[in-house]
Amino acid sequence: METSSERTGSGHRMRSGVYHALSQKEAKELDVQRPGAQRAEAFLQAFLRRCTPHMSPRAREDQLQRKAVVLDYCARPRRREPRRRPRGLSARQRRALRLFDIKPEQQRYHLFLPLHELWKQYIRDLCSGLRPDTQPQAIQAKLLKADLHGAIVSVTKSKCPSYVGVTGILLQETKHVFKVLTEGDRLKVIPKLGCVFSVETDGFISYIHGSKFQLRSSERSAKKFKAKGTMDL
Repeated sequence: METSSERTGSGHRMRSGVYHALSQKEAKELDVQRPGAQRAEAFLQAFLRRCTPHMSPRAREDQLQRKAVVLDYCARPRRREPRRRPRGLSARQRRALRLFDIKPEQQRYHLFLPLHELWKQYIRDLCSGLRPDTQPQAIQAKLLKADLHGAIVSVTKSKCPSYVGVTGILLQETKHVFKVLTEGDRLKVIPKLGCVFSVETDGFISYIHGSKFQLRSSERSAKKFKAKGTMDL
């Protein structure tokens, strides 16, 4: 007599003999897709639709048949933080730190004589050589835009008589004053307004009217000076 357990085992063996997963060879012979291949195909189509949303199915298929497709990378837009430019010191901060002050022990005329020699060579190169036949107007035009730090400057005329005759090496130039170091190792601060200065270079003497010269050296290099008559002091 057959028991229930024996019947269950024989039924399981019969089902396993009738139903079994198709192998790759059998699916190819029967032209049937395996369940796993159907899922993979569905995933691939969904992936292509998501990566190429601007293409139609026909255009996508045409692209796949002929060449490779570059899939779009949908990255999150990054927020660009504004660049913070390093902020320099203000004029008040520079004055408080006394960055441009010349210490008393450094106010020695002989220490700045090499600077004067460099300035003379700079003017010779700027004027393409100071020859005797050089036009004074050409030298004057170049000198108006040149850097005067290191030049020997003399005050020839001034509304203040105590400034007349002061001669020395120009150490600092601001918009309104010249700072000149004399041979006696004294630093003189001379205003441009109301003074006429003379600068001598290899025998050429140029006169500068300070009232028309109230510019910083950096601004003066880009300014166009016009020939105008100047009233005597």
